[in-house]
Amino acid sequence: MSAVTSPGFQSNFNSASDASTDAPALHAENLSQTYGSTPVLRGVSLHVERGEVVAVTGPSGSGKSTLLHLLGGLDQPTGGAVYWEGVRIDTLGVEARARRRAGALGLVFQHHYLLPDLSVLGNLLVPGMLLGQDLTERAEALLSQVGLAGRGHVYPEVLSGGERQRVAVARALVARPAALLADEPTGSLDRANALRVATLMTTLAREYGAGVLLVTHDDHLAELADRRIHLLDGQIQD
Repeated sequence: MSAVTSPGFQSNFNSASDASTDAPALHAENLSQTYGSTPVLRGVSLHVERGEVVAVTGPSGSGKSTLLHLLGGLDQPTGGAVYWEGVRIDTLGVEARARRRAGALGLVFQHHYLLPDLSVLGNLLVPGMLLGQDLTERAEALLSQVGLAGRGHVYPEVLSGGERQRVAVARALVARPAALLADEPTGSLDRANALRVATLMTTLAREYGAGVLLVTHDDHLAELADRRIHLLDGQIQD
């Protein structure tokens, strides 16, 4: 089967015959996670389509971040399954998950995690290095879209908090992933910058045909989503 495509978008898995054109960008089936004897997630199932923004809300300790880590292949579930573009990834080894993640997913966290020894442009080129692709042209276009045209040569330390997070969003999207996972991506910003960054992130993701799973405690940000999922005690509440 051919890889998913949408206007202005080419999947990084065009050569991967196992990626399904009909599958959601992201799918979880009956996920559970237990740490020791403590259950954190209890049978969570969800899907995110390309171009769709889904907000995950819930109180502290409800399992939001655990869910995102499992969906991102950063941890393995105690039970259930995770699929990226129809490909089950929770059964893959660490290196195989990392290779597929480089092109399939973009990740944005509360802290930007920019590499301080690389310029802004250099940070955006890291995903391309992992994929063996030259993404310079795409990276420069994205910097323009996030309002940082002409600043690719500067280093993260000279940017404001909002600017650094915009760079993090651009880096997450530069490889044109099928899905973007964002864990409290504006938690370190003031209200005005938080809304600006979140709006930019969701707008660009929709433009590039990426599904977004946005974990947030902020109702104002959740309102940017097409739909919401509310977690309580590790379960989705209807």
